[in-house]
Amino acid sequence: MKTRIALVALVMLVVAAACKTTPAPDPARDEAAIRAADARWLAAAQAHDLEGSLSYWSDDAILLVSGSPAMAGKEAIRRYVAGAFAIPDFSIRWATDRVWVAKAGDIAYATGTTRISMTLPNGTPLAEHDNAVTVWRKEPDGSWQCVVDIANSSGAHP
Repeated sequence: MKTRIALVALVMLVVAAACKTTPAPDPARDEAAIRAADARWLAAAQAHDLEGSLSYWSDDAILLVSGSPAMAGKEAIRRYVAGAFAIPDFSIRWATDRVWVAKAGDIAYATGTTRISMTLPNGTPLAEHDNAVTVWRKEPDGSWQCVVDIANSSGAHP
């Protein structure tokens, strides 16, 4: 009898585990989460917060910017961002225009524009305007991280 009760309990446990469902994707909620993460990321970048800025890229992220080789992995991105933050008068701002979330709710992309300004070594101010695409991946904890970050220059403006 004890064996039968244990077997029934085990079967019920297996059935209950099999019936456990993950929440249905909610594109509007995911878009809002990405936009919120993007705003926090921008605030960190504008504050020249290196660790805060890096936290929005995944460990396996790829950064593609005009005029530079691809940077793969957080350490390569760290070196690039630290160098940018060290440039006199470096500032960055961006605006995300569109966020598209896949039906499965596990990946998304965003498009927008970026403006970077700085002072060149000869003292000349420079502003660069970029078109940007970011690819976001939902992590197991439900947060979103950037896995691909692309910025194509739309031209330098003095």
